[in-house]
Amino acid sequence: MANFIGARIKALREERKLSQDDLARVFGFKDRQTVSAIETGERKVSAEELVIAVEKLGASLDYFTNPFLLVGEGRFSWRQTNVGAQALNGYERSAGRWIAAYRALSPQVGRAAPLLRRSLGLTPRHSFEDAMEAGERFVVEFELGDVPAGRLAEVMERALGILVLRVDAFDGISGAACRLPELDVVLINRNEVEGRRNFDLSHELFHILTWDTMPPEHSEAAIETGGNRVEQLANNFASAVLMPAKVLDGLVDWAALDDGALIKHLNGVADQLKVTASALKWRLVALNRLKLAAARAIPDAALRNNGRGEAAAVPPPPFSKPFVEVIGLAIEAGHVSARRASGLLDLTVDDLGDLFEVYGAPSPIEL
Repeated sequence: MANFIGARIKALREERKLSQDDLARVFGFKDRQTVSAIETGERKVSAEELVIAVEKLGASLDYFTNPFLLVGEGRFSWRQTNVGAQALNGYERSAGRWIAAYRALSPQVGRAAPLLRRSLGLTPRHSFEDAMEAGERFVVEFELGDVPAGRLAEVMERALGILVLRVDAFDGISGAACRLPELDVVLINRNEVEGRRNFDLSHELFHILTWDTMPPEHSEAAIETGGNRVEQLANNFASAVLMPAKVLDGLVDWAALDDGALIKHLNGVADQLKVTASALKWRLVALNRLKLAAARAIPDAALRNNGRGEAAAVPPPPFSKPFVEVIGLAIEAGHVSARRASGLLDLTVDDLGDLFEVYGAPSPIEL
């Protein structure tokens, strides 16, 4: 607990625009080094000091001690379009509850994934071709097969220890990467079409795998082309993971297609690979399998929802099986009540019970 209390004290200090010297005077410390040691978790906060923090900083005791909050500990990078800062920050607080719940409960039920942080070894100085090659290597190393999107989330969870959560989000929020000292998380808006969800998943994976060499911005535009250099690198990596050159070349002789056949195959292959036809089109341009002029000549409407127009997306169940299993085990062991767990997840108790059934997870006795 001492570690996250220190992080929350730091977050509150920065929010109030106080220096460490200012905070030292509030607590009655002789110097700011004591504040620094508290904020980094090197020194524990005494009960008396915690009372001073509540009284002098104007925050509740729950703010400092609730394990199901994420305050000052996680760094988020959101993939969004036209979402205001206030709305985004509010949603981030909600997402923080889900992440904090998993962080607190998974060790208690023996399900904490080992921290297996990998690095792609890329920096902003690397080329787009380097990012694509890294994506191709990832597919081979983790044996993602001919339809990488089908196994990507499982590999992220099982092989890399990344918590993947499919969530309900505001229109305009596609997903996010989140880094904590002891956990990496990817959030995906489950209400987007399947191809967009998969692209966002592989895009956020890039950020997780390059966080130390090129930390992402807190908020980024959710586009599959363009953006700043880091986002362009992420897009090239994501495209290569989902659409390996060897797979694409084995399916169709792209250069031999006329306009009508090209549109038909773009939509068909996109469905097969669980990507969007638009993303496939630009991947083929990047691979020089399709001329830029030919790509630009294809009407957007012809590729919308892989040729199905405005058909509604069918969302997958919320969260994920590993996450739901942790919640169920924690309820059964008495670490959290069903009512509190459902409140943390913004569900009713009945909805939570249905979620255990959907994922085939053992339902806690009290449900």
